Amino acid sequence: MTGSIPLLRNRFVRAVIVSTFFSQIGIWVRNFAVLLYVMEVTGGDPFAVAMISVAEYAPIFIFSFIGGALADRWRPKKTMVWCEALSSLSVLLVFAVLEVGTWQALFGATLFASTLSQFAQPSGMKLFKHHVRDEDAPSCMSFMQTLTSAFMVLGPILGTFVYQQCGIEVSILLTGICFMLSALALNHVPRDPLPYRNPEINSASLFSDMADGIRFVVANPFILQLTLSFTFVGLGVGLVSPLSVFLVTEQLGLPSEALQWINVSYGAGEIVGGVATMALAAKISPQRFLMAGLLVNGCGIVLAGLSTEIWLTMIAQFIIALLQPAIFVGSSTLIMQQTTHDYIGRVMGIRTPLMTGAMLLMMSVAGALKNTFTLSAVYVCAGCFFFAGLLIIVPLSVWSEHRG
Repeated sequence: MTGSIPLLRNRFVRAVIVSTFFSQIGIWVRNFAVLLYVMEVTGGDPFAVAMISVAEYAPIFIFSFIGGALADRWRPKKTMVWCEALSSLSVLLVFAVLEVGTWQALFGATLFASTLSQFAQPSGMKLFKHHVRDEDAPSCMSFMQTLTSAFMVLGPILGTFVYQQCGIEVSILLTGICFMLSALALNHVPRDPLPYRNPEINSASLFSDMADGIRFVVANPFILQLTLSFTFVGLGVGLVSPLSVFLVTEQLGLPSEALQWINVSYGAGEIVGGVATMALAAKISPQRFLMAGLLVNGCGIVLAGLSTEIWLTMIAQFIIALLQPAIFVGSSTLIMQQTTHDYIGRVMGIRTPLMTGAMLLMMSVAGALKNTFTLSAVYVCAGCFFFAGLLIIVPLSVWSEHRG
């Protein structure tokens, strides 16, 4: 934790923390307001509820790689500020449309904001690369992950409270205000470096840039194996995400309401893990962080799938969440350290849809696999995906530390 205090003197880090704080409030209020409102208006229509997820995930496959390639061309600060500002304006436009009764516009707002994030996220990584030293990257990443982890616990509570107390109009208006405050915070990030990219390079084919990004990933063993490892993580996460309620009803023989106790232990693990990661980030290499996270998550998932006692299941969920920040901090730090500034956008644009696609693929077949085999077998399989991701990076980690 002490290693993060000097980092707060960095103007860029302070601006990004404030921006992330407001952005997270806006995202969680919007997500839960949209979900609860759509369920209320449609009477819980499964198709309408599913369309919310489509609006959130579809842009990842359509725009992630394109957004990453364009992020390598554009000025990152300006890109992030405009993305947050446009998200705010789109939400405020939806607020006006809601006043005349067209609730379907909520899908458009979610789709538009998700699309903009495919341009903003790789630009954010480029800014990290430019403004944060490699040795400070783990502390900075862990600080941001701790903030995100806290919102994963508090966000659903906040979003539900705002909607129930204030309704959809105020929820959407608050979302727009939060995105605008996020854009204003990002405006305090130091100027983009000049010169940035030669106009002649920017006039080159976008598809050539994208192909060049693929060649960079394939030619770089470190980046390639990290990408493959995270794809396996996506397979494991997707396999168990839809099945947690069955741990309670089938494995433990309890009513579905008992799921809240598992979620409480998971949320506590997220917060404790985020703080612990932040405290240890400057002392443990990102390779070891990533390896420990994959190993413990795999074991925790297997334990959760085999447990028949609620206290043991709660412990399993706690240790899964405890080391989850280590996975994302370790992976993001290594990506930032091992990728040159000109390719960060495209590397992120390749990794994100691969992981998300793997996750959604497994989510779509998880129910069928559970019915074909057993819940325990599915959880053991998910744990094995994490172990496979670990095995992929072990030789890479040994090589890297030996080289260092």
